[in-house]
Amino acid sequence: MKVLGISAGTNGGSNDAMCKEALMAAKECGAEVEFINLHKLNIKHCTGCKACVMSLFSGRGNACVLKDDFQWLVDKMYDADGIIWAVPIFEKCAPGIFHTVMDRFGPRLDRGNVMIAQKIAEQGGKPIDPKYLKEKVVSYMGIGGSDWATRIQCDFATQALTPKWTLIHNECFPWSLDIVMNDEAIAKAHRIGTELAQAAQKVADGTLVPAHGIVNEDYKGPEGVCPHCHSNNFYLQEDGTAVCCLCGTEGVMKNVDGKYVFEFDAEKWIPHAHDSISGKFIHGDDIQRNEGKARASMQTEEAKARKKKYAEFIQSSKPE
Repeated sequence: MKVLGISAGTNGGSNDAMCKEALMAAKECGAEVEFINLHKLNIKHCTGCKACVMSLFSGRGNACVLKDDFQWLVDKMYDADGIIWAVPIFEKCAPGIFHTVMDRFGPRLDRGNVMIAQKIAEQGGKPIDPKYLKEKVVSYMGIGGSDWATRIQCDFATQALTPKWTLIHNECFPWSLDIVMNDEAIAKAHRIGTELAQAAQKVADGTLVPAHGIVNEDYKGPEGVCPHCHSNNFYLQEDGTAVCCLCGTEGVMKNVDGKYVFEFDAEKWIPHAHDSISGKFIHGDDIQRNEGKARASMQTEEAKARKKKYAEFIQSSKPE
């Protein structure tokens, strides 16, 4: 059993410490552990070139055209049975370096896209590395300097959603500038490491029941408001309906005995949920249909004229 710890914080800082505390607990459970601080790596921003997904859907694999340390990180992540993240909270959400990892994961490592590419490969395309379909468990710890932390947990779950990894913990530690002196917080990090390792052992043993759009029985984090994905983040629409910002289910928000309750038609929406395999296939079909429509539109003379107008109007400034 292998457990990887990843810190997105300052080298030697609080995020490193909390991540290592969780790794200590995992090691006590018999895990082989490894630690990575993202700031020691050269990870470039995704440019949105779409070369990876175009390769996926044309049977040419899913490599990224950018040459940096990201594939090394991907290989480390996919070699592990479980991953523990410790991430600082910047302006209520995860910092840019974490979002860069998220961006580089999708669409080339999206579980639905990889499954589609696997089917294409069976018809004569380039084989997809089976590690990209390997089950995995993941836990997140957000370390904040204040109580401005209302988006971090949605960011975390979104990262797990792309490769369809099973979420074990999604925790936030507010007011944590001196967290290494907070025995309660350290004990919580230790428990997170223990429970993540226990779930990772199921991965290693092949006994984990993946939460592919069903109830995640291994989840240990906060209950949340959404009964499906445990999110607390919702988009309230003018017609009175609410959309879960994580899984995309639509329903209504009610106040029952002073507690917010999100109700939705599970039979209708779970097959469309963004964290379900069926929902990913629906999304993949939508993307392919819209890509085809866009390609046809952008090949017209009118589209070429419009692009030329903007190209000739002004160029990007850059340092001398």
